[in-house]
Amino acid sequence: MTCLNPVSRFVVRICVVAALCVGVPVGTAKAETVQIVTTDRMSVEVMGEGPDVILIPGYASSREVWRPLAEALAPDYRVHLVQLAGFAGEPWSHGEGAFLRPAVQGLIRYAVALERPAVIGHSMGGLAGLMMAQQQPEVVSKVMSVDSLPFFGAMQGPQVTAEQVAPVARQMGAMIKAVDETMFRQQQLMTASGMMKDEAGRSAMVDWSMTSDRVALATAIVDVVTTDVRAGLAGMTTPVWAVYASDENGGTPAALAEAMWQREYAPLPGVRLERVDDSRHFIMFDQPQKMLDLVRAFLD
Repeated sequence: MTCLNPVSRFVVRICVVAALCVGVPVGTAKAETVQIVTTDRMSVEVMGEGPDVILIPGYASSREVWRPLAEALAPDYRVHLVQLAGFAGEPWSHGEGAFLRPAVQGLIRYAVALERPAVIGHSMGGLAGLMMAQQQPEVVSKVMSVDSLPFFGAMQGPQVTAEQVAPVARQMGAMIKAVDETMFRQQQLMTASGMMKDEAGRSAMVDWSMTSDRVALATAIVDVVTTDVRAGLAGMTTPVWAVYASDENGGTPAALAEAMWQREYAPLPGVRLERVDDSRHFIMFDQPQKMLDLVRAFLD
C-alpha cells in the first residue's frame, strides 16, 4: 500500500478496517441448527423458536461471528444465521458481477417469508439492513446496525461523495485480486490487530479472509465503499438502533466515534445511538455481554 497517495492510503486504511468483517469460529451451537435455505447468494441456518431475528455478517465474514449471540437468543427467538456467498468458504459463482445490491435483494426475498423479522447486521451487514428497510419497509420490523455507517466513504469527511471515492475503491479491488497469497495474509494480519482486541480471534479472522473468494472480496469492497444510502434516511419509518465502538487505546476515540455517528445518522428520524466503549470493530467479541444486553433491549 505504500505506492498509494496520502488520500488513497487513508481510505484504504479506514475503509478496510471499518468494512472488513471476518468471522471467528467459536464452537458448535448448543441448539439444533438446521440449514433451511441455500441460494446462489447466501445460505441460512435457523435455530430456536419465537419471533424472527435475522443476523447478517459483514465483509469476508462467516456466520460464526454471530453464533454465541444466536445461541443466547435461541430459547426466546427464531434466529436466522446468514452466510453470504463468496465469503469464508461459501461458494461464489457471479464473477465480477455486482455484490451488495443482489445480496440485499436475496435477503429481502428471504425475509418476505417470515413474520416481519428484526434485522441485525455488522458493518457491511448493517448497511444491508438499512438498504432492506429503505427498499421494502413493510418486510422488516426494526434494524440494528453494528459499527456500520450509511456511507463508509464518509469516514474521509462529510463532504466526500461516492464518485470521489470510487477510483480508490476500484484500486482496492484490483489490489485484492492481484496480490499473492503470502502478501495477502500479511495484510490481513496487520488489519486484524485493528479490528479486535481479542487475541484469540485475530488469527481466525485472517483464516476467514483467506478462505473467501478473491473476486467476491474485490467486487464487494467496491460496492461497500461506494454505496451511499444517506439520501434515504430521512424518509425511513423503520425503527433503527445504531451501535458503534470506541476505544481510547488503539481504536477509535470516543469523541471521534460519537461525532461521526451523530453526523451520519442525523437525518434518520428517531434513530437510537448506542456507544460501546473499550471495543474495536468486533463489539460482539470485545464486549459480548454488552452486545447481548443491547440486542435484548432492542428486540424487547
